[in-house]
Amino acid sequence: MDDDSPGRTAGRTALPGGTAREAGRAKGESPRPGWPRRGAGVLLGCGTALTGLVYFLVLGTALGAFLLWPRTRRDALGVLMGGARRLADLERARRSAFFGDRFPEHYQASDPKILRFLAVRCYAGLLCAVVLGLLAFGAALAVLLARGAVRGSLAWTELLTQVLLGGVLLFLDVQGLLALTALDARIARECFGPSERELLRRRVDELATSRAAVVQAVDTERRRIERDLHDGVQQRLVALAMLLGRARRSRERDPDLADTLTAQAHEESRGVLTELREVAWRVYPSALDSLGLEEALGGVAERCGIPLRIDFAVTGPLPQPVETAAYFVVSEAVTNAAKHSGATAVHVRVHRLGPVLTVRIEDDGTGGADPAGTGLTGLRGRVTALDGLLCVDSPLGGPTTLTAELPCA
Repeated sequence: MDDDSPGRTAGRTALPGGTAREAGRAKGESPRPGWPRRGAGVLLGCGTALTGLVYFLVLGTALGAFLLWPRTRRDALGVLMGGARRLADLERARRSAFFGDRFPEHYQASDPKILRFLAVRCYAGLLCAVVLGLLAFGAALAVLLARGAVRGSLAWTELLTQVLLGGVLLFLDVQGLLALTALDARIARECFGPSERELLRRRVDELATSRAAVVQAVDTERRRIERDLHDGVQQRLVALAMLLGRARRSRERDPDLADTLTAQAHEESRGVLTELREVAWRVYPSALDSLGLEEALGGVAERCGIPLRIDFAVTGPLPQPVETAAYFVVSEAVTNAAKHSGATAVHVRVHRLGPVLTVRIEDDGTGGADPAGTGLTGLRGRVTALDGLLCVDSPLGGPTTLTAELPCA
């Protein structure tokens, strides 16, 4: 595998989960220009292929001895690669200008990949020049044939034979030209962006990371539920049992005390029920199934200890896993903002653009959130499990903005 280093996003932290979308951009997918513009790009490619061949023949001959001597090989290779990278940049600009290709801006290919690309590019470009020359020669012969047919100097049998032979050769010539242009596009994608093999490797690594994150998130959630039940509900149930026991023992000796203890037990039972509802709501809010995401987020706003404004701009149904992930992203982000950031207000915006649901949470707290922290790691596990993307922008002094993109398809 070539040692290539993809660019990194500056200004914010992008947590993994977007390889499927980055693959399309890395392959250079964009609206294709018209045939005249692409034809000019093919002709220019023939010239750049000849330039590359001349460069390697001249400089390779001049540096041949230095490339073979171990002591000077590194410097000679540096000189050779300096020009090779300029030729590669020229090819990249040609693909972008005439074919509309788009490549990762900060992707840096390795030296072996550059040399391999230029070698294949020279071969393909020169062969394309030969094919174009044969096509031009065939067009000239077709003009002469048409002129002879108009003058009547050709018999019909000879004319028919020439037309059939010319049609077959034209078909082969055009097929060869299309194959060479497809080869040119493919080697450009592999050189100036992650190759299909590298994209597949990244995808496998991302899925393995996502699976591990999901397993860890489930384990963390189980521990949290056990802690909530043990430290909260269980202790209150013990207190309720003690109150009921004291009330039963005091019923005959002190009825007034028994009534007081019974009233306290009743209040304690109501508190236990409230806490049980809170625990159950944190496990999975039933409002998602009965009322939908918008109403479930309204419940988050009601329970939030700081002012929370929600802008919900989604029409139509959403997949249930997407609704669940969006709810927990908002719920946990709002909880973290209220507990740790010192925020006085939170703004949540949920909207759908095409097949992607975007959830944006912004607070006016002190910032400095750690993307590798436990809370954000749990959110990342939920988002990446759906092949989504989680971005955190939290400079010191605030504000903190958390954006989750969840594909709905």
